[in-house]
Amino acid sequence: MEGWQRAFVLHSRPYSETSLLLDLFSESHGRVRVLAKGARARRSQLKGTLQPFTPLLVRWTGRGDVKTLTKAEAVSLALPLSGITLYCGLYVNELVSRVLEQEFPFSELFFDYLNCLQTLAADNSSPEPALRRFELALLGHLGYGVDFLHCAGSGEPVADAMTYSYREEKGFIASLVAGQRSFTGRQLRALWERDFPDADTLRAAKRFTRIALKPYLGGKPLKSTELFRQFVPKKRPDATSQ
Repeated sequence: MEGWQRAFVLHSRPYSETSLLLDLFSESHGRVRVLAKGARARRSQLKGTLQPFTPLLVRWTGRGDVKTLTKAEAVSLALPLSGITLYCGLYVNELVSRVLEQEFPFSELFFDYLNCLQTLAADNSSPEPALRRFELALLGHLGYGVDFLHCAGSGEPVADAMTYSYREEKGFIASLVAGQRSFTGRQLRALWERDFPDADTLRAAKRFTRIALKPYLGGKPLKSTELFRQFVPKKRPDATSQ
C-alpha cells in the first residue's frame, strides 16, 4: 500500500469534457488539488467513486499545485448523510476548503474530521455538538491559542458565575458588561472540555466559534450556509443552522 493516502473529496467540479478537478483532504498531505482524468467518461471505473463523504484510498503524481490522480478506491460506502446532516457535512467540507492551506499536513485534524462525519451519520440527535467540537479542533490545529480557564487580566481561574469579555489576542477578561463577546465561566469551561450539556453552552460555543473563525473566512459568505437557509424551513423544531 506504499504511496496510498486515506482521503475524502471536499469539492469537485467538471474539467474538460471527461475529467474532474478535485479538492481532497488527505491524512498525510492535508488539502490537495488533483486532476482526475477521464473520471466523467461513460466507462470510467471512477464514476460514482469520487464523491464527498466516501472514504477513499488514493494515489497521485506531480509536483505542481495541481497533481494528477492515478488511483482511487472506495474503502466503504459513503457515510449516510441526508437532510440536515448533509448540509452540516457540506459546511464542514467548506470550512476545511476555505481555511486550510494547500499541502500542509494536518494528520490529527483528518481524524477529527472523520470523527465529525461519523458522528453526524450515526447520531439522530442535534448535529450541533459535533460541529462545535470540530470547529474548536480546527481552530486548535490552526494554532489559535486561547486560555478558556483563566482570566487574562488577573490570571485567576474562571468562576462559573462570573462574566468574561473576549478580546482578540488577549483572551477572556472579567467584566460586568454583558455583550456579544461575553461568556460566563461555566460556558468557558464547556468550551475547554468540548462538552455542551445544554442549550446555553451550545449557543455560547457557536457564538465563540463564529467570532474566532471570522478572520480565517473573511467577508465572503459560506455557500453551504446559504444553501441551508434556502432549502430548510426557518422554524422547524428539529432544524439547526451551522
